[in-house]
Amino acid sequence: MNSKYSNTIIDSIRRRYLAKGDRSGFRWGVLVIVCLAIFILVIDTTMMNVSISALVVDLNTDISVIQAIIAIYALIMASLILLGGKLGDVVGRRKAFTIGLVIYTIGTATAALSINALMLLIGWAILEGIGAALMLPATATFITDSYKGKERAVAFGMWGGIAAAGAAFGPIIGGFLTTFYTWRLAFGLEVVIAIVILVLLRWLPLSRPTIKWKDLDAVGAVMSFTGLFLIVLGILQLQSYETWLLVPILMIAGGLIMLLFLLWQKRRIARGLVPLTDISLLKLRTFNYGNIVGIIQNLTLAGFLFIIPVFMQSVLDLDAFTTGLIILPTSLTVFIFSVGATRLSSIIHPKYLVLIGIAISMLGSMMLRDEFHFQVDFIDLLPGFLVFGTGLGLLLSQITNITLSAAGPEQQSDASGLVNTAKQLGTSLGTAFIGVVLIIAVFSSIVNGVIDTGLVPEDQEDEVAEKILEWFEKLEQGEEPDIPDDLKPYLYEITNNSARQGMRISFDTITVMLGIAFVAAILIPRSMKE
Repeated sequence: MNSKYSNTIIDSIRRRYLAKGDRSGFRWGVLVIVCLAIFILVIDTTMMNVSISALVVDLNTDISVIQAIIAIYALIMASLILLGGKLGDVVGRRKAFTIGLVIYTIGTATAALSINALMLLIGWAILEGIGAALMLPATATFITDSYKGKERAVAFGMWGGIAAAGAAFGPIIGGFLTTFYTWRLAFGLEVVIAIVILVLLRWLPLSRPTIKWKDLDAVGAVMSFTGLFLIVLGILQLQSYETWLLVPILMIAGGLIMLLFLLWQKRRIARGLVPLTDISLLKLRTFNYGNIVGIIQNLTLAGFLFIIPVFMQSVLDLDAFTTGLIILPTSLTVFIFSVGATRLSSIIHPKYLVLIGIAISMLGSMMLRDEFHFQVDFIDLLPGFLVFGTGLGLLLSQITNITLSAAGPEQQSDASGLVNTAKQLGTSLGTAFIGVVLIIAVFSSIVNGVIDTGLVPEDQEDEVAEKILEWFEKLEQGEEPDIPDDLKPYLYEITNNSARQGMRISFDTITVMLGIAFVAAILIPRSMKE
């Protein structure tokens, strides 16, 4: 046989073989890579949240600087996800993912070797944020490209379960490494996993660019980055009562810019130009209501994973590792049911599984609302944790697949970018909004508790409120607040009632948000294509 002819045949076979992602040897190779990627992306922040004190000491900085670095990471990632999704169309999804992974790995290694806060900022917040924005949209798109039908449902169930489990396991891993070794090993663990992903990249499907660089909407990219940056920055200002007045200003400004962005996208489409994202997706009811449910799902999970550690560590004085172990039952049930429930989708319509999951989560939230006090026992919390995790697992197993099922094959990249942007907004809202609810509830309850003792004259109530605010500031900085002697006999009862009231109102808020998600899920069309 002519060698030139035979080489042509071999090259043709190789191209066809690789175009399928080399999955014939291992059918679930794509899912393995996607799950490893989503795991390191999710655990990154949650691991470091419990290591702030150690970072402050080792890098010779203060808490506010570390908190700012964490916030900048969230800002950069959320603001660049839409652009990251579109770059997958420009250079090919596998190439975009690979570039993002390399940037992320360099950033993680830089963070692990940081000798000061500036080095941590560059490695963790900037490089990791950029890398994550390229990787995250691709993870969902790889699943929609590689799996169909039941396999796709299983893959998204695993994807969601790993994401939720990663968020919950992060504090355990970070707490263990920080307590017994060093926080640098947490970043080192991510580097190891990232290298494993790089080795396995041959399992990913090859994809050709669908647009050219000259077709990339640069103006739209700047507008979307600026608008989302301001919105997320506004959300993050909720975390400090000193900057609450900035919240509406930043969010309104960001919202107006995003409105201009939508008008700009319409203009480009009308002119026959390629938009940054396919805004026709926003006309689909399944896509819109699915995103609402997805935002609230991330909001409630992030809120839960914020208020539980706050109570366990600030009120009960437990360490990060013990706190992570207490959350473990919720993590396990979320993972088990998000993966296991995919089999139920052939018996129960996915929409109804979502509704059942939301209802069960609401029940779990209501079970937990009255359980938090100074004498709380883990056994008292366990039933609520298990029920709450079961509901979230059922919800996670279906909602991403439902939302993306509304998009056509050519829209998957844009749809993934929008879905992941919505999820990041939900996560930011969960930590900030539920955190604010907790702080306000506790603060108002303490003020009322002090006043109810009858020790404070009416004309001094404002002064007492200011004093309590100073106590909060000292507690946040890890200092021991000075407590007036005449209030010490009442302190136990006041703080116990305040902590209980704060957690009660926080879980009531989570229940209400889940109720909104339930209504949105009802409105999802049964066909899931509208």
